[in-house]
Amino acid sequence: MRILVTGGAGFVGSHLVDILVEDGNSVVVYDNLSSGKPHFLQHHLDQGSPVEIVKADLLDLDTLKENMPGIDIVFHLAANPDIRLGTEVTDTDLKQGTIATYNVLEAMRLAGTKKIAFASSSVVYGEASVMPTPEDYGPLFPISLYGASKLAGEGLISAWVGTFSLQAWIFRFANVVGERGTHGVIFDFIHKLKNDPTRLEVLGDGNQAKSYIEVRDCARSMYHLVCTTDAAINYYNLGSGDVCSVRRIAEIVVEESGLPEVSIEYTGGSRGWAGDVPQASLAVDRMKDSGITPTFDSEGSIRHTARALIEEIGLHD
Repeated sequence: MRILVTGGAGFVGSHLVDILVEDGNSVVVYDNLSSGKPHFLQHHLDQGSPVEIVKADLLDLDTLKENMPGIDIVFHLAANPDIRLGTEVTDTDLKQGTIATYNVLEAMRLAGTKKIAFASSSVVYGEASVMPTPEDYGPLFPISLYGASKLAGEGLISAWVGTFSLQAWIFRFANVVGERGTHGVIFDFIHKLKNDPTRLEVLGDGNQAKSYIEVRDCARSMYHLVCTTDAAINYYNLGSGDVCSVRRIAEIVVEESGLPEVSIEYTGGSRGWAGDVPQASLAVDRMKDSGITPTFDSEGSIRHTARALIEEIGLHD
């Protein structure tokens, strides 16, 4: 297949590109490189594999339309990667999430591309009253602007399926962690320890607990489900089926850092920031029933990530 991956130079996107290429697909990476890193894909370019990189923004509809003909399926991962940014620049998720998704769908319509796989998020559930939260939970009331943009993207995709006969896969991610991470709690903790190896500040009271999934497990699950399910709209939670607290994450990062006598200090409050969902647990029975099982549980994903990012960031340099 010829596959377009928006955000393909990013954290999740670059791992997905690896998996797509491993299975013999040709890939067009469409990325403005605002958070994506070209070196995440350098091994493909060095090996002469079928990966083409288009440096462009999804808000540039003309360039997007130029690159859509001949694409069999779009994996749409590009978005603002930092939920907290929406509290400061309130139109970020509207532009980089909702409008960008509209542009992808419109370019697909004009080119005749009929399949889209969308990276949504567990934050569309908001503060769910049922946990672990199944895919059919509702009503959906996200509490962050990022969550609102993801829910709007799901709605646009559903409308394109109903109006223009597209086929869609919607994936509601748990917190994705792993190698090449560029943001998130583990990334932040390691940078804080690099700046001050004696003290680790933790936002909130540390009792926030969420589902996690290792990035390659996430990418493998997406591709597996696209290849094995065939409804008009296929929607799945992607996670490891359990949770890990921020307090435990801090302990794991300190353990893996090897630093002596680190003081872990909490700022207090039930949320890390405005729009943070303190407790989130995803039901992943449908994902596992499809024949895909994550390699790591949440705590295993976090420990694996801590080891990888400590080396990537150079904590002890």
